[in-house]
Amino acid sequence: MPGMLATVLAAALVQALAPVAPAAAHAAPPPAAKAPPAPVVAPATPPPAAQQAPWQALEPGLDVADLQGPPADGDRKITVVRIDPTRFELRLLSASAPGEGGPRTARAWAYRSGASATINAAMYQEDYRTSVSLMRSREHVNQRRVSKDKAVLAFDPLVSGVPPVRIVDRECESLDDAAVRYATLVQSIRMVSCDRRNVWAPSDRRFSAAAIGVDRRGRVLFVHARTPWPIHELVAALLALPIDLAQAMYVEGGPEAQVFARGGSREVERVGTFEGTGENLRAWPVPNVVAAIRRK
Repeated sequence: MPGMLATVLAAALVQALAPVAPAAAHAAPPPAAKAPPAPVVAPATPPPAAQQAPWQALEPGLDVADLQGPPADGDRKITVVRIDPTRFELRLLSASAPGEGGPRTARAWAYRSGASATINAAMYQEDYRTSVSLMRSREHVNQRRVSKDKAVLAFDPLVSGVPPVRIVDRECESLDDAAVRYATLVQSIRMVSCDRRNVWAPSDRRFSAAAIGVDRRGRVLFVHARTPWPIHELVAALLALPIDLAQAMYVEGGPEAQVFARGGSREVERVGTFEGTGENLRAWPVPNVVAAIRRK
């Protein structure tokens, strides 16, 4: 957020990526080296029973699990919300869209839209509206600019015969192909490449983090880690967890990072905190979220 140390870091990152663009309100360290040109994805095989994640069903097609992360100060909890895209459609919700009014917490976005789960869509600029990188839907364009970031979440297909949701790794394929096949595109920083490699550069900086991933069966994963780990370590932990992660991208860090899910009589809400400067216990309003809404 403006005024925080993360603002300075973000401004430098955005200026480096595109000198003509406004400074971002917050960001994270850049990803690491290039991935090879072709994906190598292993078959989807469930982990042994002893290593399976403790999934709890909120409703059919919507599960949540709290898993233990690597050693660190804090609760070490990594919360993963798993979404079946055949039962739920993803929708991009933006404060910049006509009639939306302003930023909201993930919980408020969910209740406004009737969504069962919501998470940050991507980092945003100091106007509290505009994404740092490409962000568009069928109804609204929030940001036209394509940055150098390598991951693009694609959903809302325009053609038949394609997965309902996928992450495009621009080191492995052309974004142009996805742009004519999907109405909604949300660009951000790669965490896990097309061949399941950790591509985040090691750094001592620590963040609470929110991420969006897909597993090897095509299910969507909303990921939240409140404990401020170095992101490279968090990515390594995610790849080691029994969630069958195939690809992932970073969508927010610090106190703004949040996820919300509900089903039956249960609600799950996780919020981020500061890096070594005190605790944050409240959800911050954010301008853009990805929502999972049950198909009719």
